[in-house]
Amino acid sequence: MSLAQRLPVALEGHPRIIDTPKRVRVLFHGQYIVDTTKAKLVWEKPFYPTYFFPISELSSDLLHRSADAEHGGVEYDLVVGRHIIPRAVVVYNEGELKGLLKILFGAADAWLEEDERIYVHPKDPYKRVDVLQSSRHVVVKLNGVELANTRRPRLLFETGLRVRTYIPLTDVRVDFLRPSNTVTACPYKGEANYYNVELPNGETSKDIVWYYRVAQLECAQITGFVAFYDEKVEVWVDGEKQ
Repeated sequence: MSLAQRLPVALEGHPRIIDTPKRVRVLFHGQYIVDTTKAKLVWEKPFYPTYFFPISELSSDLLHRSADAEHGGVEYDLVVGRHIIPRAVVVYNEGELKGLLKILFGAADAWLEEDERIYVHPKDPYKRVDVLQSSRHVVVKLNGVELANTRRPRLLFETGLRVRTYIPLTDVRVDFLRPSNTVTACPYKGEANYYNVELPNGETSKDIVWYYRVAQLECAQITGFVAFYDEKVEVWVDGEKQ
C-alpha cells in the first residue's frame, strides 16, 4: 500500500477522522471553553485538518442557535458573558460527523495543544517540513533583471508542496525591495512579512518576496532569509531554468 493510500484525507465529501492523544484547550475571553483529551482531527479538505470535539465537551450554555449549515450541521453563536462571536460553532446532527462540533479557529483567542499554543490550524501529523542547507547555484530574475544570486540557499521541503528556496539577504538586491504591509501565518513556519519588488524602470510587483523574522523552531534555519514566488519570477538552478 502506498503512502498516499494510507493518509486520512477527505475524499468526495467524506471527511477522514482520527483520534488525537493530545490535550486540546480553546480559550475565549478569559475562559477555557473546551479542555479535553477527546478531540478529533478531521480532514474536511485534503490540505489540512481541523479540530472537532464531542458535543458534550462544550457547554450548551455558551451556544445560541443561529442557522442551519451544510452537511447536516447547525450553526451557533458563541456567547461568553457579553462577548458574542456570530456563527462560530457548527454542531453536526447527522452523517459521519454526527455528535461532533467544530469551533472556527479564528473565533477563539487562543488554541493550545498540551501547554503549547498553536496558530492558523492544527498541524497535520502526516506532514513533514525539512530545511536543508544547499550549495546549489540559484539565480532569480524578474523581466531580465537579476534579483538574487546565491550559492548558499536553504531549501524547504514540505510534504505535498513545491520546494521553496530561501536566500540570505546579503545575496539579494535589497535596493529593489520595498516593504509591504502584507502578513500571513503558517502553523509550521510562523508569521511571514512581505516585500514588493520595484525594478529600475518603476515597474512594481507586489508581495513576491517573503521572510520570517522569527520562524518556528522546526524551520528556524530560514529565519531572516527571503523566498521568492517561483511562479512569478524566473529561476535558474545550476544553470538550468526552472
